[in-house]
Amino acid sequence: MQMYKVFVNDKPIIITDSSQKDKKFLTYFFDEVIIDEIIYRFKTENIKGVYLITNNLEQAWRNFRENFKVVKAAGGLVFNQNKEILFIYRGNKWDLPKGRVEEGEEIETTAIREIEEECSVFNLKIDSFLTATYHIFYKNNKAKLKETFWFLMHTDFTGKPIPQKEEGIVEAVFKDHTSTLQALQNTFVNIGLVYEAYQKGLD
Repeated sequence: MQMYKVFVNDKPIIITDSSQKDKKFLTYFFDEVIIDEIIYRFKTENIKGVYLITNNLEQAWRNFRENFKVVKAAGGLVFNQNKEILFIYRGNKWDLPKGRVEEGEEIETTAIREIEEECSVFNLKIDSFLTATYHIFYKNNKAKLKETFWFLMHTDFTGKPIPQKEEGIVEAVFKDHTSTLQALQNTFVNIGLVYEAYQKGLD
């Protein structure tokens, strides 16, 4: 099933060329909706999710993106030598370290820099690209689309992570498998998708 998932407050807009869908979600033809109105309904109504059906998925995705200023970011799923995963705690949720791409900066460079800045974890090596996630956020009452590129990484760093408190990060910590599964119960849907992409890579 081909699709793009964009989250608004952890609820999905799913752009797809498949007829398979969740009955709990509203369904429209992509060419028959106004994207701004769909976004507004997420703010004002109790909508669980929306399917936007199209016959041309890539063209629909390009058209969808044209409705927003796209903000690019990058981050990582980082393992240490004990096979523990690096998490940050911010806004009462567990998250993975990430941040915005600076002008002229390579995506991979951003991912490493942001992890170093947010957690003071160093000696990072990128193993592979995992996935891209998308969510809509508001700044100055304007909706923006954040596109985050995620990388699988490892480090031989043995020190204690230090949270970047000026960015609102309360804690930075490596978690074992059991603690990781617990953290994933209190995180954003997109972080769950990143972990799922990692798990699929193990199959």
